[in-house]
Amino acid sequence: MAQGVDAVPQFGRPAPPPQAGWERLRELLRRDPALPFPYSERQRYPEETVNILKSAFTGGVVGWMYGGLPAFYQARKAFIERSHGELFHNRADAVQSAHRAGLRSFLRYGWRWSWRVAAFVTIFNTVSTGLSVYRNKTTISHFASAGAFTGALFRMHLGLQGLAGGVVFGTVFGIPAGGLLMMMQKLAGETLQEKRNRERRELYEQKLAEWQSRLSVTEVLGQTESSTQGGPEMERARESRSY
Repeated sequence: MAQGVDAVPQFGRPAPPPQAGWERLRELLRRDPALPFPYSERQRYPEETVNILKSAFTGGVVGWMYGGLPAFYQARKAFIERSHGELFHNRADAVQSAHRAGLRSFLRYGWRWSWRVAAFVTIFNTVSTGLSVYRNKTTISHFASAGAFTGALFRMHLGLQGLAGGVVFGTVFGIPAGGLLMMMQKLAGETLQEKRNRERRELYEQKLAEWQSRLSVTEVLGQTESSTQGGPEMERARESRSY
């Protein structure tokens, strides 16, 4: 039965961890191979990629709550104020009508804020993570640049003045946000880049040890096979000399 490409054993020397920035960036889109203990149970995608997806989801939820909840209460209050002269079957009917009006506003304005916040957070984290991975270090300038780029992207439709305002807003947002993230990583003991480099090094050392073990076994088998083949030839040579 034919097996997949991943099932074919690799007998060559394992490749060392990537040194070029573009190679590290490409790793963000690849699934992680099996990691050495105790990392074998972690997610298969790189942690940086997973964090971007998590932050996008969180930003979407926060944006929906930020835009939807005030709209819900305002729409409900406005419905009650303008419906004093309307007739309802009972009190429950009036309450349900007010809730439906609030729910429509919650969905409408919640979605409007949700996708904007999610898109802003996703672009900001993608740019800052890409800069950190490419340069193999994390600095506050990466977050400032990511904030400036994201702010300019969201405000560029307003012309040059809006573009400049977006750059200023994004930079002002990016510096404290980046400082907070770096401080949290320092409190954890190591940054994401330091953790990633350590895992790459441990994975390479494990693969190298396994390759050297297979290589030594192959050499022993080759020597055994040579001695096995040489045995009958030596026996025949001794028999010919005896005659």
